[in-house]
Amino acid sequence: MIRKALWLSATSAFLTLFTVGGHAADRVVNVFNWSDYIDSSIIDDFTKETGIKVVYDTFDSNEILETKLLAGGSGYDVVVPSGNFLARQIQAGVFQKLDKSKLPNISNMWDTVTERTAKYDPGNEYSVNYMWGTVGIGYNIKKVQAALGTDKIDSWDVFFNPDSLAKLKDCGVYVLDSPADIIPAALKYLGLDPNSTSPDDIAKAEETLLKVRPYIRKFHSSEYINALANGDICLAVGWSGDVFQARNRAVEAKQGVEIGYSVPKEGAQMWFDQMAIPADAPHVAEALEFINYMMKPEVIAKSSNYVLYANGNKASQQFVDKALLEDPSVYPDAETIKKLYTVSPYDPKTQRVITRTWTKIVTGQ
Repeated sequence: MIRKALWLSATSAFLTLFTVGGHAADRVVNVFNWSDYIDSSIIDDFTKETGIKVVYDTFDSNEILETKLLAGGSGYDVVVPSGNFLARQIQAGVFQKLDKSKLPNISNMWDTVTERTAKYDPGNEYSVNYMWGTVGIGYNIKKVQAALGTDKIDSWDVFFNPDSLAKLKDCGVYVLDSPADIIPAALKYLGLDPNSTSPDDIAKAEETLLKVRPYIRKFHSSEYINALANGDICLAVGWSGDVFQARNRAVEAKQGVEIGYSVPKEGAQMWFDQMAIPADAPHVAEALEFINYMMKPEVIAKSSNYVLYANGNKASQQFVDKALLEDPSVYPDAETIKKLYTVSPYDPKTQRVITRTWTKIVTGQ
């Protein structure tokens, strides 16, 4: 009996160790981020350091993310909405406040960025900046030269003026499938407030976009990267870092494709993508570990060097590639920043107007 009892005790201890070890090995964090938006080695390094498995899914529009978040039960632990969507989602109770005692690396953040992100997340209580950038014009230098007689674009007129865009129709134009980015740009071009919620102003933006709609080949928020890089299109209204990715891919391909990027002189939107934890996240402790890891200066710098976007981490700048850090299209100088605007979240009534307007623009009807 004694030997049997000892055997049972030993077996129980073994099973307990196995179970505990199994649970430890099963630690997981489910991340939902934008496509083409991280150096995958960062995920591998995080797992090696913490033992936490990362299940990493991607999306290419804020609307897709928001639909999942508002429905609840998404299963995600860390998501990366853009600032104006984040603000509305915070109001809807989608996120939980961050336990900053578990985020010691938050001390590395850059006040120039956190002061602006506080517009969407007062006190930065629910989110931490991942990347930021501008909405501008990416273009194939040689094809634009052939079509327009210039190799440099500096104005929204090349896109919003039907006479100009018509000349680029045959070589291909892609546009972000993102009303929160494109409609404010149209308003700015028209000399109106990009934050306007006036139905009359939105109607003017709609009219302007419908005039150029026949010359737009596709609305998509990620396909323009390869389309630009391969020389399949000559112009894209897109996010700064995506255009820089296209530029680098074109250089690597050595097919003679040269890509330029313009922050139009009329002004461009400055946007922020923020890491946040859903209120119903199943793995909160792991989510906090992941966010804290991403705020390590050398880690987020590695991500910036890969995706070619600026990040909101001041301490990381010593690790950011010099060419990237000194590029005013990525880390704008004071003069460029003066031309940048931010867009406030739409109230529900305005959002319905924007959604209807965008559907009309995309369908051309």
